[in-house]
Amino acid sequence: MHNERLAETMEFPPETPQPNVYPLSWRRQTDKLEEVWDAAQRENWDPKHLCWDTFDVESYSWEEREAIAYWWTLLSVFDASAPPVFASAFIKTYEAHEEDAVRRCFFSVTRDEQNHEQMCGLAITRLLEHPDPLSYEPKTELGKKLQKNAKWLYYNGGRYWSGYKSAVPKYSLAVLFSSFLMGEIAAATIFHQMAEGCREEVFKEAFRNIGRDEGRHMAICMALMERDYPKMDLADKPLITKQVRAGYLFLSAVLFEPPPDFWDLPNDFIANQRAGEEVARAAGFHIPDYEAKKENWKKAMLNLKGVLDRYDIPFPAIPEVGISGQEVTDIDMASIIPVF
Repeated sequence: MHNERLAETMEFPPETPQPNVYPLSWRRQTDKLEEVWDAAQRENWDPKHLCWDTFDVESYSWEEREAIAYWWTLLSVFDASAPPVFASAFIKTYEAHEEDAVRRCFFSVTRDEQNHEQMCGLAITRLLEHPDPLSYEPKTELGKKLQKNAKWLYYNGGRYWSGYKSAVPKYSLAVLFSSFLMGEIAAATIFHQMAEGCREEVFKEAFRNIGRDEGRHMAICMALMERDYPKMDLADKPLITKQVRAGYLFLSAVLFEPPPDFWDLPNDFIANQRAGEEVARAAGFHIPDYEAKKENWKKAMLNLKGVLDRYDIPFPAIPEVGISGQEVTDIDMASIIPVF
């Protein structure tokens, strides 16, 4: 508790020690971010108000329901962490005294990701008639295998969150932006594909909305990179290279398949997941197959490489999808910051 009466000894107060959210300023600098904020206001949506009345869950077998619910559970490992992840970044924009539109844009991302989390929960709850995929009692043998997968995914997610909390204060916003962009480029692609391929209208509508949100988040990151990267501290460039490689390893769990040397998973994890995906696809829930996922990742990585090349930032080797570059080997859960 600060009890010293400074106001009795000086005319004006001393400078506020930083980082701190005070003093506030409403500085405006980047017009593109004002446009993105306006779009976020126009395009905000509520998962509860989608066309759930068209979704006849009883038309699916329990195996199909558990398989589709597993995919939403897999997505929730990433989208359920996104609101607190972006909330932390949102706070950082205040502490760094970012311009007004940057703060508002990061608020909009936090709000969007909350919608995505809620969508996962609504889908899982309707499919399983239970709000929690871990305490739910599976009805089929496949469901039991997929629940085991889900428990291991959530365990790994917990490791990531612990690392994220300690990592964010260490990095500049410029490094954070590149990590965020990584997820947005790949996410926008997969959600648009799933919107086109899904049979259920409520899922189509959700994927269209989520894909649009991710595209807007990508525009935020691009605007900030264009603003900041020309004057970036050279010491940050190797950090970005490392974070891109970490992002590939982390996000592959949902966008491709989790690398076993990074994710702590049982030997039957991939086989169980592939079996669930086959059942979901046959039921009309479109999940890209292995080759399509690989091609999506490669295109996303090449798009990101094109951005980083403009600023002479070395791109890491991604041999899993055939991209050569700088070798990065020292990656662990305690140092990664990319999100979905």
